[in-house]
Amino acid sequence: MARRGDARGAVQIRAVTRADLAALYRIALLTGDAGADASALYRDGDLVGHVFAAPYAVLEPDAGLVAQDDEGVGGYILGARDTLAFEAKLEAQWWPGLRERYPAPGGEPGLWGEDEARSFQIHHPRPPPARITGPYPSHLHIDLLPRLQGRGLGKALMDRWLALMRAAGSRGVHLGVSRQNARAIRFYRSYGFEEFRFPKARAGAGGLYFVMDLRRY
Repeated sequence: MARRGDARGAVQIRAVTRADLAALYRIALLTGDAGADASALYRDGDLVGHVFAAPYAVLEPDAGLVAQDDEGVGGYILGARDTLAFEAKLEAQWWPGLRERYPAPGGEPGLWGEDEARSFQIHHPRPPPARITGPYPSHLHIDLLPRLQGRGLGKALMDRWLALMRAAGSRGVHLGVSRQNARAIRFYRSYGFEEFRFPKARAGAGGLYFVMDLRRY
């Protein structure tokens, strides 16, 4: 457990628990549009958290941290030490119930909204390419609400989380980010992540991957 404070009040960084799920869903939605509020893009605002936040607190709680101030949990870093093992857990324990709740979308994908895109992802998850998960087996998601941004908490969360991954024996970590999320891209680059360069352009690639070799740090 750690605390960071300034004139805006102290912030505690602690391990994630299932009691944080409501906050995780809220943060995922309020940062779900390339770091901005995605509330207006979804009919069912839980879909973002179903995919990008909640399963980590349920299935991989040892690899999750939250940042909490007097207003409650306002940020998180969630992930998995072994991405492929985590994907297997999702397939066995997480996606089946959601597939019953959210039918696979039909029609022309070009006409889908965000609800349909996330529902498709639930029915057809795509793990990162093996050329990434091989050397960089761990992955993460990090999000902070505006009230906690600009206070060094992103770095503090990343420092703590990477230390957890090193202690768990991970040799490398990756993350995905929208090309439109300029703030996040700047942060990852300044922290020391490197953009993963594929040998040739991937059809339909809408985001970037950043990687870090933990054996070098």
